[in-house]
Amino acid sequence: MADYHFVYKDVEGASTQWDDIQRKLGNLPEKPPAFKPAPFTPAPDEDSIPKDKAWIDEKNEDELEELEDDLDDDRFLEEYRKKRLAEMKETVKIAKFGSVVPISGSDFVREVSQAPPEVWVVVLLYKDGYQECGVLLRCLEELATKYPATKFVKIISTDCIPNYPDRNLPTLLVYNNSAVKANYVGLRSFGRRCTPESVALVLCQSDPVLNDGQNGSDTSSQAVMDGVRRRILERVVKDHEERGDGYSSD
Repeated sequence: MADYHFVYKDVEGASTQWDDIQRKLGNLPEKPPAFKPAPFTPAPDEDSIPKDKAWIDEKNEDELEELEDDLDDDRFLEEYRKKRLAEMKETVKIAKFGSVVPISGSDFVREVSQAPPEVWVVVLLYKDGYQECGVLLRCLEELATKYPATKFVKIISTDCIPNYPDRNLPTLLVYNNSAVKANYVGLRSFGRRCTPESVALVLCQSDPVLNDGQNGSDTSSQAVMDGVRRRILERVVKDHEERGDGYSSD
């Protein structure tokens, strides 16, 4: 025979008047708190994440390409572009030069003698076909990239000084504030082995000729030479690692 007995259940947490009286008299335990679900928190929306500099920097190249169309209308992107443009303009102010620029005799006064007083100018007197001129030129080209606030130029020797002896090539002239501060005749002036570092050390013996534009107010000759010595050590270590030499413990 089927059981048709029905048990009525009220809403969870509901209480009768009789139960309330019994609880006041201490005959029943306190009513448990009604179940309350945790507040709903939707999953984070990619579009709602603040698009600050850190958010941009975390993206790789492919992700940035995918986001490019979505970011075009974002106000942050415009602000980010403005900041990057300002940074680039500031970098351009510092990186005035960055290469060895060829000049002619008619350019010399404008490019060298009339350079701003805060700019040091390194002038290479050379001729094509001279191996030692090529060695020094390659050193200067490397220094020009490392010290973009220093101006490097090259000029054919006889265009600069008529009848200048070829035996004196290569020659370096150092100018500042419209005056010759130093001159170095021949490759021997830069040591037994002419390297960018040896040239840098010679140039900065007495004056802060080389300037990378990153030292703020510390543009002293000593600061530059300390940096050059550090690069010499790094080059020695790198050459040692590339050769695969090992120090013996014996």
